[in-house]
Amino acid sequence: MDGARYRDALLRKQHELVTGTAAKPLQWSMENNSGRQGDLADQAEGTNEVHITLKLKQTDAKILQAIEEALKRIEKGSYGQCRDCGEPIAPARLDAIPWTRVCIACKEKQA
Repeated sequence: MDGARYRDALLRKQHELVTGTAAKPLQWSMENNSGRQGDLADQAEGTNEVHITLKLKQTDAKILQAIEEALKRIEKGSYGQCRDCGEPIAPARLDAIPWTRVCIACKEKQA
């Protein structure tokens, strides 16, 4: 398992989430939409944007936590092993989602 390659990918994604456009504070979105003038449709659209932004922040937080856990698994030498069955996770899956904890077979069982 090429831990360095995956560590680099994880660190890039972590940096993107922390410093990228996704890092725009939720407070900024709420302030820009709360004082919005216009009809009810405009106000509803602004409220919807805040809800979408909040949902994206929650998703980003989950991914950041998963990245931290993946980096710890690299350090411990358990990276790339499925949490559920213990089998190796396919490199193609790790390339697509380097913070994943389960192989595709176990993920399908969860669905």
